[in-house]
Amino acid sequence: MASSPITDFYAGRNVFITGATGFVGVTIVEKLLRDVPNVGTLYLLMRAKKGKSVEQRLEELKKNSVFDRFKELQLESRLSKIVPIEGDVGLEHLGISSKDRETLIDNVNVVFHSAATLDFFQSLKETTNINLRGTRRVVELCKQLRHLDALVHVSSAYVNAYITDVEEKLYPSPDDPEKIIQLAETLNDEALKQLEPKLLKDHPNTYTFTKHLAEHEVANAASQFPCGIVRPSMITAAWKEPIPGWTISKNGPQGFFMGASKGILRRLPLDPTIIMDYIPIDVVVNGIITTGYYVNSLKTKNGGRPAELQIFHLTSSTYKPFRFEFLKDKINSYLHDYPLNSAVWYPNLRLVKSLMLFRLGAILFHFIPGFFLDLVTRIGGGRPILMRLHKNVWNSLNTLERFIFTEWHFDSKRLLALSKSMDIADKKKFGIDIGELTWDEYFANTIQGVRQYLSKESPKNLEKARRKDKILLGLHVVLQLAFYYGIFKLIVGVTGVSSAKGALILPLFYYLFGLI
Repeated sequence: MASSPITDFYAGRNVFITGATGFVGVTIVEKLLRDVPNVGTLYLLMRAKKGKSVEQRLEELKKNSVFDRFKELQLESRLSKIVPIEGDVGLEHLGISSKDRETLIDNVNVVFHSAATLDFFQSLKETTNINLRGTRRVVELCKQLRHLDALVHVSSAYVNAYITDVEEKLYPSPDDPEKIIQLAETLNDEALKQLEPKLLKDHPNTYTFTKHLAEHEVANAASQFPCGIVRPSMITAAWKEPIPGWTISKNGPQGFFMGASKGILRRLPLDPTIIMDYIPIDVVVNGIITTGYYVNSLKTKNGGRPAELQIFHLTSSTYKPFRFEFLKDKINSYLHDYPLNSAVWYPNLRLVKSLMLFRLGAILFHFIPGFFLDLVTRIGGGRPILMRLHKNVWNSLNTLERFIFTEWHFDSKRLLALSKSMDIADKKKFGIDIGELTWDEYFANTIQGVRQYLSKESPKNLEKARRKDKILLGLHVVLQLAFYYGIFKLIVGVTGVSSAKGALILPLFYYLFGLI
């Protein structure tokens, strides 16, 4: 494999990764092993979970679909470069043993900190411990590393969600981190919940608030060693690597494509004219790896002294903006081109511009069918989940409304300048410029990826699924005809009008139902 400045930088260097079992972390591992053949040891911070040791969890990680091509590419031997380090960012000193800490201190050259709690509904106590104090614990470890060349902190474009035009710079801290940590340690969840509106101010939730504070933990260390912060927006399926459409994340469009392909999600609260900032996972990972190389190169140019903190937006809104109006006439076609054999009803997703109309539609198209499908599942001895799923969505709407109906513009001039400065070989291998991305092709691949990697349906059963899709279409048409016939009979029966006049009123009901 041809060398390049970035592959040369990582050759022989050992990397410590937090959040390595998550969407971003595991993709970093795959990319380094696949495209940097001489990379050193990859130390992954992992915790024992559900009675399984970190060694057992590592074996499970190696079976992740992100590594599916390793056998074909004859790269399976490179998985031996992975070494698990038992620990947790939520524990003091990261929960790492003295022996493992010494191993890291003596050997680690690059740190990628991607661990975080992403739950918008998490308590301030928990998000402070994981997002704020967890980052502080990683920075404290970095200060002890004898051969540290770079720290890259994975933040979020939404840490500055209280403004809609965001630049690639560090914004003033929303509060004193010491005060927040003390409150989180001394008050119970109920007392903290009462204080939240006053503490969060314009921040929409505890996630963005504590991630914003965490950026300042990294900034405070930027004079001691090379530091970079990357701010991805909503991270979506792979554009090119490891496989177009690959994903293990159910967040964002992957989640609702999964529900829509099953036929259980039929309405989505979303304004198709608003820019939705999506960024493919492979671009995010390339940006993280490139930033590690870049901040170290600045130190070299700066006479061995760390340069100022580098911040990059991994976003699309100001460079390659996406609106669902580009796709609203194609989404259902994609769902029927790549249907699920496990679909419970004919997929038909409709975007609704207001929460009020969505709630009306949810009652008719989600809760009523969900009730009957759960009933059938319960009778058959299965585990009913649809009503619980729809209730969770319903209850989260007020919290998510700001993210659903707000348009942000994340400036990415610095990232694009970084891309232009890259070596030609690095641009091909670690591309961060999405200028050539075609959104309709990308989402067609995403729906195929959701089908294969989230719904676990093989491409081999696609023809069988398409035959079932046609049967579901017939049943869907029959049900619609029966429904509107029932409406017609109700109109005639209640109002006493003639059948001819009732038939004239029927299109009005069709139109009204079309709004929801």
